[in-house]
Amino acid sequence: MSRAARTLALGALLLFIALPLVQSVVLSFTATLPHDGVEPGSFTLLNYRHIFETPALVASIGNSFLYVSLNVALCLAAGLPAAYAFSRYRFTGDRHMLFFILAFRVTPPVVLSLPIFILFAQLGLVNSPVGIALVHCVFNLPIAIWILESFISAVPREFDETAFLDGQSLPGFFVTRLIPAIAPGIGVTMFFCFIFSWVEVVFARILTVTGGKPITMAINALFSFRTDIGLVMAMTVFSLLPGVLMIVFVRRHIARGFVIRT
Repeated sequence: MSRAARTLALGALLLFIALPLVQSVVLSFTATLPHDGVEPGSFTLLNYRHIFETPALVASIGNSFLYVSLNVALCLAAGLPAAYAFSRYRFTGDRHMLFFILAFRVTPPVVLSLPIFILFAQLGLVNSPVGIALVHCVFNLPIAIWILESFISAVPREFDETAFLDGQSLPGFFVTRLIPAIAPGIGVTMFFCFIFSWVEVVFARILTVTGGKPITMAINALFSFRTDIGLVMAMTVFSLLPGVLMIVFVRRHIARGFVIRT
């Protein structure tokens, strides 16, 4: 294939991928319903202003950031000691257990939706961002352990032994030595836990029946008999911004996070 043909094929592929996003951005700046002083089809920032003037949409943004932040914090708090154990200690079935935990991540969420709903309803965690954060941890924790184990294994064991010979305790070693040494891995882990939780829909729908709705459910609620497509697209584009910022933050370390030690 000639260079011109490859460039043309690459351009066509990029256009195919980017076209829905470009259309969403254009529509987000377009008035799709008549408003005071704004004709349908005209350029406007009104859709983005309506986001912050609608209490339900503002609340959904806060709910999303709350449960995603809780999810990331819990996954790091539980995943870091577990990853250290898998990396530094040897016990019967350690490799198999790591892959078993990772295989749990591919379980379809809908399979566990009914048992989790019944359990969370009994615990009073339905319609709460805390409930969504906890159930997301079930699926994101294996990914956190997998990524952190890979980064910890890249650190020589002599690094640990030197710290312990200096009299550091295990918690002190984690805080002052290990976490700074694997900071890129923690950034990658935060990225994947954030993205998987941010875009998750199944449990967000099931566990937010009457309240605590995240952005995904708020967007879904905007569809009606007379849908304001411009507002829907503005909310959609706004929901993409945190993910884009996270990609910019950890883009150099994402590939390394997928390296698994065998």
